[in-house]
Amino acid sequence: MYIPDYDKALYYTLWGQWDDLLVLMVRTNDDILSKKIEVFLHAFHYQRSEEQVMRSHEELLQYIDHAMGHTPAAIMEV
Repeated sequence: MYIPDYDKALYYTLWGQWDDLLVLMVRTNDDILSKKIEVFLHAFHYQRSEEQVMRSHEELLQYIDHAMGHTPAAIMEV
Protein backbone atom coordinates (compact mmCIF):
# COMPACT_ATOMS: atom_id res chain seq x y z
CA MET A 1 0.00 0.00 0.00
CA TYR A 2 1.23 3.48 -0.88
CA ILE A 3 1.08 5.92 2.02
CA PRO A 4 1.34 9.58 0.97
CA ASP A 5 3.96 11.77 2.60
CA TYR A 6 1.25 13.86 4.25
CA ASP A 7 -0.11 10.91 6.20
CA LYS A 8 3.40 10.05 7.35
CA ALA A 9 4.11 13.67 8.28
CA LEU A 10 0.91 13.87 10.31
CA TYR A 11 1.65 10.62 12.12
CA TYR A 12 5.28 11.54 12.88
CA THR A 13 4.30 15.04 14.05
CA LEU A 14 1.50 13.88 16.35
CA TRP A 15 3.58 11.09 17.91
CA GLY A 16 6.80 13.09 18.24
CA GLN A 17 8.91 10.90 15.98
CA TRP A 18 11.35 13.65 15.05
CA ASP A 19 13.99 11.37 13.48
CA ASP A 20 11.45 9.90 11.07
CA LEU A 21 10.12 13.40 10.35
CA LEU A 22 13.66 14.50 9.45
CA VAL A 23 14.07 11.57 7.05
CA LEU A 24 10.70 12.42 5.47
CA MET A 25 11.83 16.04 5.09
CA VAL A 26 14.80 14.88 3.01
CA ARG A 27 12.92 12.30 0.92
CA THR A 28 9.68 14.10 0.05
CA ASN A 29 9.14 15.67 -3.36
CA ASP A 30 6.96 18.43 -1.85
CA ASP A 31 9.26 21.39 -1.30
CA ILE A 32 6.75 23.27 0.84
CA LEU A 33 6.23 20.29 3.16
CA SER A 34 9.99 19.91 3.43
CA LYS A 35 10.43 23.58 4.37
CA LYS A 36 7.60 23.48 6.95
CA ILE A 37 9.18 20.43 8.58
CA GLU A 38 12.59 22.12 8.56
CA VAL A 39 11.23 25.26 10.21
CA PHE A 40 9.41 23.25 12.88
CA LEU A 41 12.37 21.00 13.72
CA HIS A 42 14.70 24.01 13.91
CA ALA A 43 12.30 25.84 16.23
CA PHE A 44 11.81 22.72 18.36
CA HIS A 45 15.54 22.21 18.89
CA TYR A 46 16.90 25.77 18.98
CA GLN A 47 14.18 28.31 19.87
CA ARG A 48 13.82 29.33 23.46
CA SER A 49 10.36 30.75 22.90
CA GLU A 50 7.59 28.19 23.31
CA GLU A 51 5.34 30.51 21.31
CA GLN A 52 7.66 30.21 18.28
CA VAL A 53 7.68 26.41 18.55
CA MET A 54 3.89 26.26 18.83
CA ARG A 55 3.45 28.60 15.86
CA SER A 56 5.71 26.53 13.61
CA HIS A 57 3.97 23.34 14.79
CA GLU A 58 0.55 24.82 13.95
CA GLU A 59 1.76 25.99 10.53
CA LEU A 60 3.05 22.49 9.76
CA LEU A 61 -0.24 20.90 10.80
CA GLN A 62 -2.26 23.45 8.82
CA TYR A 63 -0.23 22.76 5.67
CA ILE A 64 -0.57 18.99 6.11
CA ASP A 65 -4.34 19.41 6.51
CA HIS A 66 -4.54 21.61 3.42
CA ALA A 67 -2.42 19.24 1.31
CA MET A 68 -4.36 16.17 2.43
CA GLY A 69 -7.56 17.86 1.29
CA HIS A 70 -6.15 18.05 -2.24
CA THR A 71 -4.63 14.55 -2.36
CA PRO A 72 -6.67 11.49 -3.36
CA ALA A 73 -7.13 8.88 -0.64
CA ALA A 74 -4.77 5.91 -0.61
CA ILE A 75 -6.22 2.75 -2.09
CA MET A 76 -5.11 -0.64 -0.90
CA GLU A 77 -4.68 -3.19 -3.64
CA VAL A 78 -5.53 -6.77 -2.70
